[in-house]
Amino acid sequence: MEPVIDIILIVLPIVIVGAIALFVISQLKAKQKRGTLGKKETTEAQTLLDSLIPLGMIVGIGGGVLISLLFSVSMSLAIPLGAGIGMLAGYFAYESYSKAEKSRS
Repeated sequence: MEPVIDIILIVLPIVIVGAIALFVISQLKAKQKRGTLGKKETTEAQTLLDSLIPLGMIVGIGGGVLISLLFSVSMSLAIPLGAGIGMLAGYFAYESYSKAEKSRS
C-alpha cells in the first residue's frame, strides 16, 4: 500500500499543474481565435502584459521554495505546485491588466 501512496504523491502535482496549464492555454487559444488578446499602446506596457504569466510562474516557484524551507513540505511537491499556482495567478493578472485600459477608454 505504501508504494501506491508514494506514486500518487509523485503524480498528483504533475496532474494538478498539467490541468492548470491546459486551462490557461485553452483560454488564451480561445481569446486568440476571437481576436480579443490584450493589446497595449506602448511597447513597455505590452512587454509587461506578455510577461505576466512567466513572472507569475517565477514568483510561484520562489514561494514554493520558501514554503518548503519553512514547513515540512517536500521541494519536489512545492516547486511544481508553486509554478502552477503562479501560472494561474499570472493568467488572472494578464486578464485584469489587459482589461484595465479598456475600462478607462
